[in-house]
Amino acid sequence: MPIRHDWTVGEIIGLLELPLLELLWQAQAVHRSANPGYRVQLASLLSVKTGGCEEDCAYCPQSMHNSSDVSGRPDLDLQVEPVLARARAAKAAGAHRFCMGWAWRDIRDGAPFEAMLQMVRGVRELGLEACVTAGMLSDAQAERLAEAGLTAYNHNLDTSPEHYERIISTRTYQERLDTLQRVRRAGIAMCCGGIIGMGESLNDRASLLQVLASLEPHPESVPINALVAVEGTPLEQQPPVDPLELVRMVATARILMPHSRVRLSAGREQLSREAQILCLQAGADSIFYGDTLLTTSNPAVEADRELLAAAGVQPRSEPGH
Repeated sequence: MPIRHDWTVGEIIGLLELPLLELLWQAQAVHRSANPGYRVQLASLLSVKTGGCEEDCAYCPQSMHNSSDVSGRPDLDLQVEPVLARARAAKAAGAHRFCMGWAWRDIRDGAPFEAMLQMVRGVRELGLEACVTAGMLSDAQAERLAEAGLTAYNHNLDTSPEHYERIISTRTYQERLDTLQRVRRAGIAMCCGGIIGMGESLNDRASLLQVLASLEPHPESVPINALVAVEGTPLEQQPPVDPLELVRMVATARILMPHSRVRLSAGREQLSREAQILCLQAGADSIFYGDTLLTTSNPAVEADRELLAAAGVQPRSEPGH
């Protein structure tokens, strides 16, 4: 199938507004063609440096601007062996990718960055994919991460360019795009998606997807998150996302970016088993797996195994982006 990078917002709104079964039919056709067989990558996520972040993201309990700031938790940013112990446990539980998060505005050179590089090397030596999310980075830092074997760098756009300033004021949309370009130039796979349920319009959701689908090549991984409204954040009063809206986002992302790994991420615990299976049918082929998703809870490993078994879906065993 032809890979497009010229989708218009209007075309994407048309997909998001399709009758649900028609949208699922189209997404399923694209998914079966581009990604034969039902294989789901299992990714485990560890918060290495938690809280105290200088950014003012309205959804985030790790921002020092929000009363929910969770900076009291012990940090592992200089403790390589405990992080690798968690990676070994994740691998033993069946994870294929180990993702590590630092609540930073940008990567700090010096001991914390050297420890990060050691963690990346150690995770790769375990035979796992390694992903890092740590804010903005320089070209030199991206190159050193690539040399260490980093598989992917996560840096979400969060929402549309039009809605962005209502969510974050401490970093521009262009700065996010610049970070993604640095990751690309270093030859690291891009993990980039967004969040729904933050008061955005349908047009905003389409605009976010349009920016992602315009990247060339498409992001190798596209996390689709539903807001987890945390007390003490500016978005604490936001109502829960209708699960079918998440299904629509997953299906549309699959149609727009056929070969990207569409990752069902934050907010999954609020979904019923049936809603999660609909997301898998719509084209999600990766989930965050295990007990903790940064600072919000995630279904336990055993529940995830039962979910995949009920759906008849096999974990993906081969390495990839």
